[in-house]
Amino acid sequence: MWFGSDERVDDRYERDRRHQGDDRDYERNFEDRYRDEYWYVSRQPLASLLFVLPLLAAYELGAHYIRSAPEEPVRNGADYWIRSTLQQVGFEQPWFLPVVLLVGLLFWQLAGGYRWRASLGTLFGMLSESVVYGMCLVFLGEAQSILVDQYHASYETIPTAAIPVPTTTEMTRAISFLGAGIYEELLFRAALLPAMFGFLRLFFDRGPAIFLAVVGSSLLFSAAHYVGPAGDTYDTFGFAFRAMAGIFFATLMVNRGLGITVGAHAAYDILVGLMLPANLMQTWLAPGP
Repeated sequence: MWFGSDERVDDRYERDRRHQGDDRDYERNFEDRYRDEYWYVSRQPLASLLFVLPLLAAYELGAHYIRSAPEEPVRNGADYWIRSTLQQVGFEQPWFLPVVLLVGLLFWQLAGGYRWRASLGTLFGMLSESVVYGMCLVFLGEAQSILVDQYHASYETIPTAAIPVPTTTEMTRAISFLGAGIYEELLFRAALLPAMFGFLRLFFDRGPAIFLAVVGSSLLFSAAHYVGPAGDTYDTFGFAFRAMAGIFFATLMVNRGLGITVGAHAAYDILVGLMLPANLMQTWLAPGP
């Protein structure tokens, strides 16, 4: 991983090797003992590719069939920005961007020398993690909303983390939220975050560079929600929440990889945008009749 996050696995090896003495069999079997563990495998590019692939297919196919209704735009804002940039340099094929994403993950897998192994159990665990992290962000947003309500005007609901596009039907919104999870994470966490880290690494040690890259990319992520004709009207609460969400997703990217970050983003947007009521915690914490 580009942040060097495999160090914890190596530390476990060194610690356990000291306990085992000079057991050569233990050293030879280290790859099989630890490298296949879920917490390692689920962060690898191959697992991310296999996990993101059905989400990507659902989004691209849904966007393709719904685009026949111009009153229901479905392309997420980040998706639109990336495709517009690609079109300006001559890449107008609609399949080019998803292919770039998949090929990029394959190249990452090859360049990192990772083992070509993933299981259905790993993918199910990634799905479960994504939903859990999405719910965690829901509670963080609701807690922030309650805190703000103590001092400022109240808000009916926390915003989604998706860069907005005008949508009407729930199916259109659900597809757009999938695109937000994929392409916003591709733009802000898979591209911008490591680019900022690489630049800052020229001036700072690894720890400060990671911190500044996480914060800087998160502020840009939040600001992007207020850009363009479909952007939200600026308010301090929404900006602060989306910056917090950006830090949340960036932290996931550093520690859990791209696949789970995409899943958590999509899960959060779908939960907030389609499934859960406004003022969720207030509803749950309200006294009974």
